[in-house]
Amino acid sequence: MTYTPAPLSAAQLDTNDPLAAFRQEFHIPPGPDGRPCAYFCGNSLGLQPKAARAAVEQEFEAWERLGVEGHFHGTSPWMHYHETLAAASAHLVGARPLEVVVMNSLTVNLHLLLVSFYRPTATRYKILMEGGAFPSDQYAIESQARLHSLDPADVIVELLPRPGEHTLRTGDIEATIQELGDSLATVLIGGVNYYTGQAFDMAAITRAGHAVGALVGFDLAHAAGNLELNLHDWDVDFACWCSYKYLNSGPGGTSGVFVHERFAQRPDLVRLAGWWGHDPSDRFQMKKGFRPMPGAAGWQLSNAQIFPMAIHRASLEIVERAGGMAALRRKSEQLTAYLETLIRGLGLPTTQLEIITPPDPAQRGCQLSVLVHQRGRELFNFLAGRGIIADWREPNVIRLAPVPLYNSFEDVSRVGEALARFFTEE
Repeated sequence: MTYTPAPLSAAQLDTNDPLAAFRQEFHIPPGPDGRPCAYFCGNSLGLQPKAARAAVEQEFEAWERLGVEGHFHGTSPWMHYHETLAAASAHLVGARPLEVVVMNSLTVNLHLLLVSFYRPTATRYKILMEGGAFPSDQYAIESQARLHSLDPADVIVELLPRPGEHTLRTGDIEATIQELGDSLATVLIGGVNYYTGQAFDMAAITRAGHAVGALVGFDLAHAAGNLELNLHDWDVDFACWCSYKYLNSGPGGTSGVFVHERFAQRPDLVRLAGWWGHDPSDRFQMKKGFRPMPGAAGWQLSNAQIFPMAIHRASLEIVERAGGMAALRRKSEQLTAYLETLIRGLGLPTTQLEIITPPDPAQRGCQLSVLVHQRGRELFNFLAGRGIIADWREPNVIRLAPVPLYNSFEDVSRVGEALARFFTEE
């Protein structure tokens, strides 16, 4: 094997990186040798922003000093706290502030949205999803089918790659939608597949779904904070995402919801209601009869989770200061391409090590999934022993996510050097 480490190349790329300083705004765990690890697991749990502690401490101080009056007084009164996240959340996903709300956690929000946007009839009842979707999505859809006394095996249609391929073709997705036609009620696909790292053409999928009269939504757990999204312009009906991966808002962090503005003034839509989604003009009169707020906020159930929202707000502010998703995406493409170049530069046969993430930057985020056909777990442990934190997925995939806010080109170079050493020593 021939391999040329590129520390000077990595150093030059880091010197020229306009986002390099943002790395200093995160706590990077130490590796076994005491120096900062190379953390490539942001697609599972993002690192802690240094601003997070102060953001939560501010709300602890308000609680200590004001008690219940913190809902109405203080730096950020809790009564309207969720509203302070709307503009940045809208920028993040390409939406209008009316179309987004931050609340609950991801799968809770997915269920709330499916109550409204999966309304099966005797003839239109199918749900289309990608095969191998994250288990929460699979379980949610299965249970939603049963909620309507339907058999999940009859309801759910799974999209599978062609034989010998690892990812889906957009044309095949569109063809399946057309074939299902007026039997298709709802399309629900992950914006980025967690396992392969494939980013789907959400605009094309939405057009195809609407052409047959279906509603179209996306689980953006692996897309929000990773891809440039334009949910409003793509005409997506609904979406939800978590904040603890690329949005660095802490384990189990709060979730975001998108509902297109065409549904903003639809109080007739079936939904599970709670008092925080009620019209605020008379919310505290405690009357019977739910009247939803306009827009996505009308899907709220309970008052805001202030502490996780405080962390999330601190993280969103970092994204905004970095120049938003356009700036992050530019660096993301560079980091991921650099990682791909180093891996392919090893010259290993695909029967030994194979990148299953699409090579086209438009079809992936900042993730490469590497299928290791031999000694995969051993390789994963080898990387960990050298301070490279990746993610293992059964049966034999290592996911590497170079996140633009805190990963450097030197981090990527460390991966290339470690891989070369492992395969040279075998």
